[in-house]
Amino acid sequence: MAKKMKKKAPKKAAKKKSAKKTSMRKRWSQKVTETSDAMTLEDGVFTKTPRAIAASLKRSAERSNRRKSSPFRSAMSMLTFYENRAGKNLSVARKTKIDKAKAELRALYHKD
Repeated sequence: MAKKMKKKAPKKAAKKKSAKKTSMRKRWSQKVTETSDAMTLEDGVFTKTPRAIAASLKRSAERSNRRKSSPFRSAMSMLTFYENRAGKNLSVARKTKIDKAKAELRALYHKD
C-alpha cells in the first residue's frame, strides 16, 4: 500500500506585531515599577526633578521593611531598573535627568 502524501502549503512570512496592539497592553516593567515588592514608590516619582527623584527614592527605601539590601542599594537599583527598562524609548533629556538623579542619590548617601 502506498501512503498518500499531502502537499505542504508554502510557509507564510511572519507577521509583525502592530504598534497599536503593543501599546494597548501594559508592559511588565511598568507593573514592576508600580508594584515593586522591595519598595513602595510615590506616584509619578520619575517625572520629578533629579533632586526630588533621589529624595523620594531615599524615603521609600528607608521606610521599606521588605528590601533585602541596604537602602542606598535598593534606591539605586530601582533607578537603574527604570533607566534600563525604558531603553531606547528614553529621550536624551530623560536619560540626563536619571543620571543627575543618580548623582543626587549618591550625594544624599555620602557615596561620592
